[in-house]
Amino acid sequence: MTRRLRTFYRLALIAYLALVAFLCLGHFQSTPDIPKSLFGIPMDKIVHFLMFLPFPPLVYLAVDKYTQKTWHSLLFALGVFALGCLLAASTEWIQGLTPYRSRDVLDFQADTLALGIGTVIVFLVDIGKQRKARRAQG
Repeated sequence: MTRRLRTFYRLALIAYLALVAFLCLGHFQSTPDIPKSLFGIPMDKIVHFLMFLPFPPLVYLAVDKYTQKTWHSLLFALGVFALGCLLAASTEWIQGLTPYRSRDVLDFQADTLALGIGTVIVFLVDIGKQRKARRAQG
């Protein structure tokens, strides 16, 4: 990966984290009218899911982490997942400290589901890169 592209992904990760902080901790006087649910799933849970899904791929791209062995990929993926869960738990905890937001364990569950799916995607992409590199070598 080129230095310019790596810098772009790192800036994108910083912008993403700022946006997550804004969305999770902002005090919004009014929001547009949206349906309360989609296919029976509360819309705020869908928003939480979509908000945390990009975290693992962005971290993967920002650190340009290509691993050589499957167990390295697994350790990296688990570390990214744990870091994402820490971020999600922190936002929920801080929301509980504000007078205009509340903590919701179901929001955290939506966050962790998205983090889990994003982490599996990152893991599979990294394993695919390993296989491609092995085929090219031999």
